[in-house]
Amino acid sequence: MDITRFFARLWDDYTATTPQARQIHDAFVAEGETIVNDHVAFRTFDRGPASLEALEPHLLALGYTRFAPYDFREKKLRAYGYLPPADDLPRVFLSELKCSELSAEAQSIIDGLVAQIDPARVASPEVLWAGRLWDAPSVAQYQALMNESEYAAWLAIIGLRANHFTISVNHFRRFDSVEKVLAKVESLGLAINAAGGRVKGSPEVLLEQGATRADRQPFTFAGGQVVEIPTCYYEFARRYPDADGHLYQGFVAASADKIFESTHVQR
Repeated sequence: MDITRFFARLWDDYTATTPQARQIHDAFVAEGETIVNDHVAFRTFDRGPASLEALEPHLLALGYTRFAPYDFREKKLRAYGYLPPADDLPRVFLSELKCSELSAEAQSIIDGLVAQIDPARVASPEVLWAGRLWDAPSVAQYQALMNESEYAAWLAIIGLRANHFTISVNHFRRFDSVEKVLAKVESLGLAINAAGGRVKGSPEVLLEQGATRADRQPFTFAGGQVVEIPTCYYEFARRYPDADGHLYQGFVAASADKIFESTHVQR
């Protein structure tokens, strides 16, 4: 698949579940800024036909290169960053849940979901915006997963799609800091993820990040109960040059750990 079409399809699916993204995008364009996508992120389970290992070939076929591994022990996740074939293309962050670290009950729920995945669908890059590849779980199953892993609960209802896109603050002129971007986003009436601080990271670690809190939409669970749940969010990143003058290309695990919480349910 052509890489331009690939990201266009991703963006269309992402904005359908994340209307704030188009609102933010258009607001900065109206301010005369140029929107460049720093990276896109995906979530999946580490078992079943749609594991990280099964999804990675789609990225490699587009010319991406696996860059660096990341581990999130507390959240029971592993991930890889991927570098694009050209500088004007976004990086990719692909993570998966280490299901074996959950309880037997949670694993049973997840096994029931991934058993429904048609392996033929995973063979196409379109799987990365396919959404849920299994029947809707029950509210009880969702809550059981939520008690152990917000990531698992989110994935069970949202499925496979871009979890977030990311605006490159490096390409902005007026809004040239993450904090300035966040202030503009708040002026639109949107909430910011303050977990670990509004701005996560620092120039010292060569990356600063911020994010909105996820959009929300009604979801119909098995049995017909409708509950409003978090969908996806928009991130903002500013990168800094390393000692050799090269712009940092990776991710900072401590910051990413808090960015994950953009989809947490507000209690």
